[in-house]
Formats: sequence, structure tokens, C-alpha cells
Amino acid sequence: MSLAYADEAIHLREAAALSDRDIARATGSGVSTVSAWLRRERAPRGRRAERLVELSAIADRLAAVLGPERVPVWLNKPVPALGHQKPLDVIADGGYEQVSRAVAELESPTFG
Repeated sequence: MSLAYADEAIHLREAAALSDRDIARATGSGVSTVSAWLRRERAPRGRRAERLVELSAIADRLAAVLGPERVPVWLNKPVPALGHQKPLDVIADGGYEQVSRAVAELESPTFG
């Protein structure tokens, strides 16, 4: 079993300060399942693995723009560019591209 995806969950926890609950919410997994990923006892597969790497890509970009400590706040806050939905919920529903566009607005030199 490859644990590369489990390592991605660990990266999210360490680099973006995301909780087990945040990761579970975005991936459609249970908190106990995410805890097993973080202990490297199991690794996500299929749709859960896809959502995990999408979340990781977004979190890395957000950390570069907002700082790692603000990533969980932004992901849990209703965002006008997402129809006032929370980014974690949009990612969980397969809306990576929508969230990516919202992050691109933050990355824009005209932001602020």
C-alpha cells in the first residue's frame, strides 16, 4: 500500500494547520478515517484521494498568499465569490475549479 496520499494529509495538518475535522469534511471521510491517515495506518483512495490532493493544492496556494495560520479560517468562512458557500464544502462537492478561481483572485496583484 502506498502511503503517499496519507503523507499529503500529514502535509495539510503541518503546513496549513488544518484539523482532522476540516480534512474529513473536505474529503467526505470520517474523522477517525482521517486520523488513521495521519498515523499512516491507511491511505485514502478514489474520490477521497482526489479531494485530498485538491484540498492540498488550494491550501498551499492560500498559505503563500494569506499565511498558514489563516488557511483554516478562509476555508471555513462563507466566500462571496463562491455564492457565500464555505470553500471546504465546495471542495467536498467536487468544486475544486470554483475554489481555485476564488484563490486566483486573492493571488492577483490587484487584491487588497
